[in-house]
Amino acid sequence: MLGAGVLRLDRLEHFDSLDGWARSLREGSWFGAFDLPFGLPRALVQTLGWPLEWAACMDHYASLPRSQIRDAFAAFCDARPAGGKFAHRATDGPAGSSPSMKWVNPPVAYMLHAGVPVLRQADAYFPGLQPAQMDARRVALEAYPGLLAREILGARSYKSDTRIKQTPERLIARKDLLTALELGQTRLQLRLRLSHAQRDALAQDASGDALDAVLCLVQAGWGQLRHATGDSLCGLPSDLDPLEGWILSA
Repeated sequence: MLGAGVLRLDRLEHFDSLDGWARSLREGSWFGAFDLPFGLPRALVQTLGWPLEWAACMDHYASLPRSQIRDAFAAFCDARPAGGKFAHRATDGPAGSSPSMKWVNPPVAYMLHAGVPVLRQADAYFPGLQPAQMDARRVALEAYPGLLAREILGARSYKSDTRIKQTPERLIARKDLLTALELGQTRLQLRLRLSHAQRDALAQDASGDALDAVLCLVQAGWGQLRHATGDSLCGLPSDLDPLEGWILSA
């Protein structure tokens, strides 16, 4: 719930399968920020000869098996010089994000392959990638929790999926991150309101998955406020590449 510069976390929902998440997206109206890329680098798409219009490109991409995607992307990288194997989107620089064509560490190319079709099937509106729809019932924006986390923590790590790396230092970092969000100490100028139980649960989740969802929530709140003032791009830059997309608040 969002109001008067305060964003309240009502609840966290967990899904055991992609199908469960997909069903939830087809219910009601929502405004969401999602931690997965919505587009591919223009240089990559041009080189592969894929459609240069976003919807057609996503249709083509969704039709391919992951093995074919991996082979095409690997061949693209093999043909490029050392130090510049991957193509980047314009948003990767200011966001500090991984190239959306990476299929390992992290496999964001497969996240795009799995997630964007689900959002499109839910009739979501993608600002900047589709014509403006100010009355859209469902709005999907690309987010990156690391962008907001780095603003607060700098280079400090706050999460790990490896148990031996789930250290007291990372727990302290998560607590510091939550404190800053509650106090509104970011350039997004939104204060996060949590219950004591929610704060404890977010701090104790050493994987950081729940906290990452909350970071996306804060970014979504920032975008929704801009949408409410008549900005159909929800805070995204007006000159963004309509094939590549842009990460919210970058």
